[in-house]
Amino acid sequence: MAVPAPRPPPATTTTPAAPQSNLTPTLFRRLFPRPYLERFLDQRIRPDGRTLDTSTPTAQCWREPSANTGSVSTAPSSTLVRLGKTSVVCGITLEVAAPDLTRPNEGFIVPNVDLSPLCSPRFHPGPPSDEAQVLSARLRDILLSSNVLPLSSLVIEPGKAAWVLYIDVVCLNFDGGVLDAAVLAAVGALRSLTFPEAALDPDTDEVVCERVSAEHPGRRIPPSSEPFCVSFGVFHGHLLPDPTLFEAELCTTQLTVVLGAAPDAAGSMAKAQLLHVHQAGAPLDDPRGTVRECVRLARRRAEELRRVVQV
Repeated sequence: MAVPAPRPPPATTTTPAAPQSNLTPTLFRRLFPRPYLERFLDQRIRPDGRTLDTSTPTAQCWREPSANTGSVSTAPSSTLVRLGKTSVVCGITLEVAAPDLTRPNEGFIVPNVDLSPLCSPRFHPGPPSDEAQVLSARLRDILLSSNVLPLSSLVIEPGKAAWVLYIDVVCLNFDGGVLDAAVLAAVGALRSLTFPEAALDPDTDEVVCERVSAEHPGRRIPPSSEPFCVSFGVFHGHLLPDPTLFEAELCTTQLTVVLGAAPDAAGSMAKAQLLHVHQAGAPLDDPRGTVRECVRLARRRAEELRRVVQV
């Protein structure tokens, strides 16, 4: 009698395990920056925790600003400004020079923005980068157009001697909004600047300056107008006030609003003069409405920035 062959064990059905993703949030952000930002904005929130809601004054849509005056002991005046992770320091130094022959009753304001490799690996040693030169030019335009310090107030002797203000802004950490921080730091440093007593010696035709001290307190030239710069970005139809570097690099359009107001102006910035509206990048779907909203938000933000430098 034949022995039956043993039956094979019954087949078992196994469900394949779901593949596990090894992408951490940091790695996902580096590999897929746009989807990363889109997921946050779909939830009406930004990667750093700020909200997209800009309808109420209490909405947390801005980074926290701070200013510390007198942070550089070797400069006659200085201010350190932080906007979130972005930080810049502005130092003002003074020099005496002959006025321009075509403008004998005016001094000089010479701003400069330094973006060194210490603030971001995107910058390299050597001559100033294109971005640094653009920031320097825009800072100069803002300071001069706002008449923050009338050039006529810098004259020591008409046609013979005038003050030169070197406004040097050094970026310590680059995370977006550097122009906003640079303007705020320059305003803070100008507010605390004291000019030494200076006079032209008629015998030697040289300017004699007295070091600022209790005996020679010098003089203050209060800013006649204070500019405040507020930046925005547009990403897939979302308006992002005060974008970080990560957000700004993904935005298709960037806007900058500059407002100017007298230092002693009471109340809000609702009546502050609109000095500049700068747009870069792709055209806007609703340019008039977007710019109007940016100006409205900029006035609210400028009130906060003004309180920071007035402390």
